[in-house]
Amino acid sequence: MIQELNERSREIFRHIVETYVATGVPVGSRMLSKRLDHRLSPASIRNVMADLEESGLLYAPHTSAGRLPTQAGLRMFVDGLMEFGALSQDERENIEGRCAANGRGVQDVLQEATGILSGLSQCAGLVVAPKQDVALRQVEFVNLGGGRALVVLVTEGGAVENRVIDLPLDLPPQALQQAANYLSARLRGRTMVEAKAAIGLELADRKAELDELTTRVVEAGLAIWSGDNGAKSTLIVRGQARLLQDVSAAGDLERIRQLFEELEQQQELLDIIDLTQGGEGVRIFIGSENKLFSLAGCSMIVAPFQNSRQQVVGAIGVIGPTRLNYARIVPMVDFTAQVVGKLIG
Repeated sequence: MIQELNERSREIFRHIVETYVATGVPVGSRMLSKRLDHRLSPASIRNVMADLEESGLLYAPHTSAGRLPTQAGLRMFVDGLMEFGALSQDERENIEGRCAANGRGVQDVLQEATGILSGLSQCAGLVVAPKQDVALRQVEFVNLGGGRALVVLVTEGGAVENRVIDLPLDLPPQALQQAANYLSARLRGRTMVEAKAAIGLELADRKAELDELTTRVVEAGLAIWSGDNGAKSTLIVRGQARLLQDVSAAGDLERIRQLFEELEQQQELLDIIDLTQGGEGVRIFIGSENKLFSLAGCSMIVAPFQNSRQQVVGAIGVIGPTRLNYARIVPMVDFTAQVVGKLIG
C-alpha cells in the first residue's frame, strides 16, 4: 500500500504517526501545517487525511478530533517509512557491562537484561526461555523447624536454587544429612531428569540403604524440583507499572489487567519463542497481530537469543502501548538479545 501513496501523502502520514508516537494525542491539520517543511493549508491537509482515513490508515477517535493511525497504519509505517535509530557506544557499553556484572548465572543475566530494557524503553521488559535441565553438583537440607526444611540445590555451573519442603514430624536429626549424602552422590554430573529416573528405579528396587523416613525426604527433595508446578518455561517481567502510566479509561485498565493475568499464568508463553523462529532478528507485533496480547491492545518488540550452538533458546523484548518508539526500541532489543546469547553460552 505504501507504493500507492504519493510523496505528499507519505509525508503527512509520517508526521501524523511520529507525532502520535511522541505525544499519544490525535493530530490535527492545523498542527501539521505548522510542522511541514513546505507549507500546506489546513484544508489541503484535511483532504489528504480524509484519503488516508478512507484507505484504513487513519481514524478519528471522535467527531472534530484530529487523526490517529490505525493498527494497519502503524504496520505500514513500521514496514515502509520508519528509519531505525542506532544505539550509542555508551548505551552499548552500559548494556554489556550491567549484564556481565550480574551474570553469575543464567537467571542473573535474564533478570538484569529484562530490567535494563524496561528502564531504557520505559515499557515492561519481558524474557521467556525454556527451563534448562543442567548438570547438578550437590544438594543440602537445612532444618527450618516446624516440620519444614530448606532444600539447596547447586549446579555444576555454581548456580544455587532454594526450595522449601515439608518434613515428617517424627524425622530423626540424622535423616536429613543421610538424605543429602545419598542424593548428592547420585545427582553429581546428572541432570534432574536423569537423576530422578535413576534414583526412582533404585528406590523402587529397595537397593538403597535408607529407612522409610529418609526415603520420604529423598522423594520430597526430588519432587520439589522435577515437578516445578508443571512450568515449561521461565518468565521474567519487569516494569509492569509502566504500562499503566498513560492509561486512564476504565476499559483500558481492564485490558491491562487481563494482560497481567495472562503473564502471571504463563499462558502460551512458549509461543513467544515460536514467533521468533520464523526469521532472524527483531519481530514487531502490533495489537491483535499477537494473540497473547491482543486483548490488552499492546505492541510487542521481541528478538530471539541463541546459545553457542546457534540454537534459539529464548526470546527477550518489551511490551508497551501501540505508540511505542519503535525506531529507538528495535535496535535496543536486538543488541540486548545478542548480549544475552553470548553470556549464557
